[in-house]
Amino acid sequence: MPTFIPDLSVILAFALAGFVLAVTPGPDMALFVSRTMNWGRSHGFATVLGAMTGIAVHTTLVAFGISVLIVTAPAAFWVLKIVGALYLVWLAIQAVRSGGGILVVRTAGKQPSWWQSYMTGLGINLTNPKVALFFVTFLPQFVSADDPVAVGKLLFLGVEFVVVSLPVVIAIVLFAEWLTRTLRENAWVGKALNWSFAAVFMAFAATILLAEGRK
Repeated sequence: MPTFIPDLSVILAFALAGFVLAVTPGPDMALFVSRTMNWGRSHGFATVLGAMTGIAVHTTLVAFGISVLIVTAPAAFWVLKIVGALYLVWLAIQAVRSGGGILVVRTAGKQPSWWQSYMTGLGINLTNPKVALFFVTFLPQFVSADDPVAVGKLLFLGVEFVVVSLPVVIAIVLFAEWLTRTLRENAWVGKALNWSFAAVFMAFAATILLAEGRK
């Protein structure tokens, strides 16, 4: 077995922890549902792919120690918080700027490209200091700092986190698609949902501003 693969007990423990985190509501989950309900399953999956790319970036930064510098540097972490909060506020505005409704949004001629949905998913993870804090404080607990192949094991666990998360987020997108078909004829419900997504993004923006880096 390659040396960069952790022990089975570590793999199983991290899989369980990763699953719990994957099903915990967050701004990325709200974004997956919002994109799917407004633009369809393909945009939901494009957003998921972007978010998973963001996870890969965070894992790589942690493996090579860069994220630690960001989280422990007050000025850098403050900038990350501000950018992350502003990004969520922008998403909140985007959710309601069309004036409401799933069908109203779709017929307004403002449908984004798949690349834009991908970049939105990427941005929501890259600018979320909560995600950076998680990978800096949680992921390294499963690898010994003295392990000569620690970098390889951290990268392996990052890939494992993506693999564990994928079934959860795919199910979320498919559920959102089903819910959209069910509510397709109720424009007022779509409007209410868009305003709800906006409220969720604003709430998470406030939460991000309260996040604290390592002392």
